Amino acid sequence: MGNGIESGFLQKQTYQFLVDGQLAIADPYAELILDPQNDAALGLTAAAVPAYPAAAHGIVGVLDLSTKAYTWKTTAFNRPAQGDLVIYELLVRDFVKQHQYTTLKDSLSYLKRLGVNAVELMPVQESEGNSTWGYNPSFHRALDKYYGLKNDLKAYVDACHENGIAVILDVVFNHAFGQSPLVQLYMEQGNVAGNSPWFNTVAKHPFNVGFDFNHESSYTQTFVKDVLTYWMQEYKIDGFRFDLSKGFTQKNSGTSESDLSAWNAYDASRVAILKQYQQHIRSIDPSCYIILEHLGGDQEEMELAQSGMLLWNNMNHVFNEAAMGWNANNGSDLGRLFASNHGMVQPSFVSYMESHDEQRLLFKCLNYGNSSGNYNIKNLGTALKRLEQAAVFLLTSPGPKMIWQFGEYGYDVSIDENGRTGEKPLLWSYLQQDDRKKLFETYAKLTRFKTKNSIFQNGTIVTSAMKDAVKYFVLEKDGQQIGVLGNFGVESVEFTLPQALQGQWVDNFTGKELNWLSQSKLSLLPGQYQLISKTKLNK
Repeated sequence: MGNGIESGFLQKQTYQFLVDGQLAIADPYAELILDPQNDAALGLTAAAVPAYPAAAHGIVGVLDLSTKAYTWKTTAFNRPAQGDLVIYELLVRDFVKQHQYTTLKDSLSYLKRLGVNAVELMPVQESEGNSTWGYNPSFHRALDKYYGLKNDLKAYVDACHENGIAVILDVVFNHAFGQSPLVQLYMEQGNVAGNSPWFNTVAKHPFNVGFDFNHESSYTQTFVKDVLTYWMQEYKIDGFRFDLSKGFTQKNSGTSESDLSAWNAYDASRVAILKQYQQHIRSIDPSCYIILEHLGGDQEEMELAQSGMLLWNNMNHVFNEAAMGWNANNGSDLGRLFASNHGMVQPSFVSYMESHDEQRLLFKCLNYGNSSGNYNIKNLGTALKRLEQAAVFLLTSPGPKMIWQFGEYGYDVSIDENGRTGEKPLLWSYLQQDDRKKLFETYAKLTRFKTKNSIFQNGTIVTSAMKDAVKYFVLEKDGQQIGVLGNFGVESVEFTLPQALQGQWVDNFTGKELNWLSQSKLSLLPGQYQLISKTKLNK
């Protein structure tokens, strides 16, 4: 079934496939689709998308031969080294008021001020509904019209590259939702049938949503590779963040979230599958970033890292505890910032304090912060200072890092506001507040230290103590040393300097020289932090 428009020449052709004379489905490889349930709310013009054909029902594919090819301004982009990455994760819907790529492009001056060198877009493929997080995909190659059309996204990627910023796309291959033609082709009484070449009838792990892809199937592998190829070649994407990569398993990994021993068990097949996808990506683009939301056992993550992939490193819980001032029983241990505590030599993981999935640090501090005497972390000014301290430890530890949108000025709206995945208020006005501007400026200084000094890429740990209220570490590389020191407690302490911190230093926030040659103790106020180095850091 088809319908052509535009001056008698079939420039925009709408079509469906009719299966067994009964089932009408859209093309799973469609780059543009029409959704009769959700498109009306988008207000798109006939020039943008054709009218929904009267004879159709369900989702319809569009073959668009009329859109003018995008002319790329940046044809050669020099990507940041993996160890230098400072990634900014954002959801277009909750970052700009107009929810459009064209407006998002205008925000690049803000990201340049912040100093990040990569943007990670939450899923932008067609998903079920309009206002979503995007983790309920239905058409893995079709761009979600909610944010704009093909050339709008291309212009955004192009502008990012012009400004030295890489673009990483969040992709969802653990599952698909019911609108997917791949699901509908083998539906039987509300579930996929046992003979589906793409999906499991019963999910193999307890964290699944939607319909679980069988990644041991050659059909699934071909589909995934085709989709990855498309986004690399069509949009010049610099990397992928694989959502829930640990779900690419056919081994029964438990029936509940509490069964973590099964969930974290080593799975050789899953490792082989991910390496196969990596090999495919590298055959097309050798420097493309591959980031896995794996969050698995160290043995499996180490093997994946050794092959050149990066792993998400969720530090939300321990950073929350540290920022709130709760340091007993190793609850705020930041040691997993370091490769050695993962059994690795190189820091092949993307560490973060917040992502789309976790409660915001400032919300936790303002509601659950510790106190002692007049020092109260529930006070806004105090809490923001604690976030500065946390950012120092995150962004100066070796390896790539990630910032969740607006963490740099202290976003304090709960993740559960308007429902977990519901729209959140924009609070750009926060940047007019002095304490929040100070937090932003601290982030901006740290991102420049991080990207302009190779010691933060893969410096060697000389010494560290990350479990107690007073935390510190010392790095060295090529004759340079840096020290990071902070009191995450709520009371002043007399801190005994370890030998590695005794000497002459430069304070990189004040510019002052520090003579700790003969000093054995240091008085640290609650929330106080320092970033010191033997010679002044480049910024």
